[in-house]
This record gives sequence, C-alpha cells and structure tokens, in this order.
Amino acid sequence: MRIPALLFIVLPLIEIAGFIIVGKAVGIAVTLGLIVLSTVAGLTLLRVRGIGMIRKLREKDGLGTDPEKVFVHGAMIAVAAILLIIPGFVTDLVGLLLLLPFVRNLLWSRLGARTFFFSSRQRFYAGSGAHQAPPTRTIDLGETDFRREPDEHSPWRVKKEDNR
Repeated sequence: MRIPALLFIVLPLIEIAGFIIVGKAVGIAVTLGLIVLSTVAGLTLLRVRGIGMIRKLREKDGLGTDPEKVFVHGAMIAVAAILLIIPGFVTDLVGLLLLLPFVRNLLWSRLGARTFFFSSRQRFYAGSGAHQAPPTRTIDLGETDFRREPDEHSPWRVKKEDNR
C-alpha cells in the first residue's frame, strides 16, 4: 500500500521537474505543444490499436492458437497509450518505451504468466474456432467407495412430523 501512495506523491513532483527542465530548454510554447501532441498521439493510438487488437484476437482464435501473447501485447500498448495521454514527460517516456516490441517481450519474459492475470484455467481452449471448456477429470466411484447416510444435525433433513 505504501508504493502506490508514494507513487502518487513522487510522480507529480518528477513530472513538474520535467516540465521545468524541458520548458527552460525549448520554451513554454514548445513544451505545451509537446504535451498536446503526446495526448493526441495517445488517444489516436488507443483508438487504432484497440480495434486492431480485437481483430488480431479474432484471427488468432480462428486459427486455434493461444491468443495470450496478442492480448498481453495489446494491453501493454493500451497502457502505453494511457501513459501518453497523461500530461508529463516521464510518463511519455515510459509509454514510448512500451511501444517498442522488444521492451514488451522483455517485460513479458520477466513478468511471465505466473505473475500476470493468466492462469491455466483462464486460457482459451480452441477447437475448430469455438471456445471449449478445459478437459475435466472424472472420477468413478464404486458402490463401496461412497455411501450417503442421513445426518440428524442437518438443517435440510426431513422431520418425521413434516412428512405427512
């Protein structure tokens, strides 16, 4: 809980310092122009790549392949677009880095599926283009392996006076 709170305090200070440094180097008008340009680029990227990601997911699903990599790369591009929309040069730099495929591959290899939100139960199982549930394991019990006996303490038991 301390890291997000610290991030909300430190990141704006870093961004303000970035505004001051860039403003002194290139001037106020160019600094404001760069901020507006990055916001427009982020909005455009979010719109165009969002539609492209949906199309790629459908193509990969139709081929019966695992769309996990396409989804993760699309999610990272969406995060990059959001970082570009947020005013500031540090977030823009991180967003631009996320647009590079080798950076996304490096992040995915470092984070991996174990720390991301995918697990083996959440993966798509494709068979002829349709989503199927993962194979279930059936356990057959013999007559001596299981038996049901009435539980006198169960709230669901039928009382003799109720059975009229």
